[in-house]
Amino acid sequence: MKARNATQDDEQRRLAVLIDADNAQPSVIGGLLAEVAKYGVASVKRIYGDFTSNQQSQWKKALLKHSISPVQQFAYTSGKNATDSSLIIDAMDLMYTGRFDGFCLVSSDSDFTRLAQRLREEGLTVYGFGERKTPDAFVQACDKFVYTEVLRAQEPVAVPVAPKPGKQPAKKTARVAKQAAVQAAAPPASAPAKPSGPLPLPLELIRQAIEEGSDEEGWAHLGSVGNYLNKIRPDFDPRLYGQKKLSDLLRQHPRHFTVEERATPGSGGKTLFVRALD
Repeated sequence: MKARNATQDDEQRRLAVLIDADNAQPSVIGGLLAEVAKYGVASVKRIYGDFTSNQQSQWKKALLKHSISPVQQFAYTSGKNATDSSLIIDAMDLMYTGRFDGFCLVSSDSDFTRLAQRLREEGLTVYGFGERKTPDAFVQACDKFVYTEVLRAQEPVAVPVAPKPGKQPAKKTARVAKQAAVQAAAPPASAPAKPSGPLPLPLELIRQAIEEGSDEEGWAHLGSVGNYLNKIRPDFDPRLYGQKKLSDLLRQHPRHFTVEERATPGSGGKTLFVRALD
């Protein structure tokens, strides 16, 4: 198999996006494809599942909007996941064409761990996308892993509509007042679980990354620090800790890190360096 040139610009890298409909949500697809665009061009977009079932009916609108090709896979036997097998077979077929630079595997299922390993063995880049519940084995098998919780679009907050002025019927007014009194007397119901906030900063991990690339004075190129973090922790993402960029994340903690902007000789640009503080 002839591999494509991996040195080409990221914008031109051809990627195959394969989605496990049983382990992904339509609400993240917009943000997910925008994330994929950072790494290359989604030349193939396929989703695998049994779309005759009621559980998968919610996918129809998302597929049409984002031009994703559905691959119908009937559940021939109860308890057996034929979707995984179909996705894996297609991934191998696409790999052997030699037309792709990388694969985006969208699933929270550890069954795709070996697939990710095999694709990387062939010299292809593997980007994983899944929920925080994704087993660590699959996360570590990818070059880069993005948790879909950071890709979800925030839903608009419903604003209560004020009632139109006017005289309400006496019976209705009394009923509303009675319901309000009952609710006030009742013990407060447990609030629905909210999405977890930013994670605590992994100080030791970041310090290790800085130390690996630092000079005699302790300064390290910020890009090298980010590359090292992704190599040892494929799921490292500043968005998990409340910031979009690594530089912003480190600047948010001046007690532990200092970020310095230096002019790049000969280019007129600027480069960021970081140093860990004692």
